[in-house]
Amino acid sequence: MKMYILVKQNVPDKLVPVIAAHASLACFRKFEHTENMQQWINGIFKKVVCSVNEKEFENAKNELENLILTESSLDNQEVCIVFSPREEYSKMFKFLKMWTPKNN
Repeated sequence: MKMYILVKQNVPDKLVPVIAAHASLACFRKFEHTENMQQWINGIFKKVVCSVNEKEFENAKNELENLILTESSLDNQEVCIVFSPREEYSKMFKFLKMWTPKNN
């Protein structure tokens, strides 16, 4: 089981770790009583953080069991969408790029 966290590619690198941490916790709180979340939290709780463009972000909003986060330091812009853990995701997720800092 995996939790996917999609962060918009224009979010500054220094904010991504905190946004991903908040996303993981917020997702747990929202879905904590679901069977999938209980299985995930009591097992090896894998998380995948991906960097997405605007189109990918908008398309992801159509997926089930998600939560959108905003960032106050960026004028409350939508910056992240996180998905309740599950075994299988739609095909779209296979093509997303893992997040890596731009300033390596």
